Amino acid sequence: MAMMRAIARRVRDNIQNESKAIRGMTMTKALIVVDVQPTFCESGELGVAGGNAVAERIADYVNAHRSEYAYIATTQDWHIEPGAHWSAEPDFVDTWPKHGAAGTLNAELHPAIKALNIEHHFKKGQYSAAYSGFEGIEDNTDRIQTREEVEAEQSAGKTLANALKAAGVSRVDVVGIAESHCVKDTALDAKKLGFEVTVFEDLTVPVSEELGVAARKQMAAGGITLAESR
Repeated sequence: MAMMRAIARRVRDNIQNESKAIRGMTMTKALIVVDVQPTFCESGELGVAGGNAVAERIADYVNAHRSEYAYIATTQDWHIEPGAHWSAEPDFVDTWPKHGAAGTLNAELHPAIKALNIEHHFKKGQYSAAYSGFEGIEDNTDRIQTREEVEAEQSAGKTLANALKAAGVSRVDVVGIAESHCVKDTALDAKKLGFEVTVFEDLTVPVSEELGVAARKQMAAGGITLAESR
């Protein structure tokens, strides 16, 4: 009987230790919600078909899985004077119509994402083109910063890479708009920085199916896992 109790204790202790280890691994994850803004949704300046639906699905996912993440952040295009990135005659490759203009309603987070009250927000592209969330700085206000202020924040290390490192993150899940552009570039940069990266295919949408196929091929070749959210 004593031996049976000892075996039962060992089994119970093993289960508890495995549960702690699993929780520890889970809490090394971060979720990056990329550029889910009205400017990239239907009726926005660079609206993507399906953008609003993706925003709602992301909100549902965060509400259901928030406790699994050690860190959650959003990124936003927050253009002030981005130079040739804005063009009256855009080529839709390197130049674009005016979009994501800092201080406008369409540059704010989509209402479904704003309602989540996520704590960390990274603004990018204030004075240049910026596709990856890792090019931004943490700015949890809606201020129109000067070029000098943005440069100072970058020099001070208020970057997404440093924030993830400080949070002890080793795995990153990426969702948002658009898969073919800023989601792809954010995911690839995360991988280059040494994170394990997953892009949830049902929580993102490309500018076009053709560009989406190309983006998925590039991400897969870069070692990024493409999966459905659970």
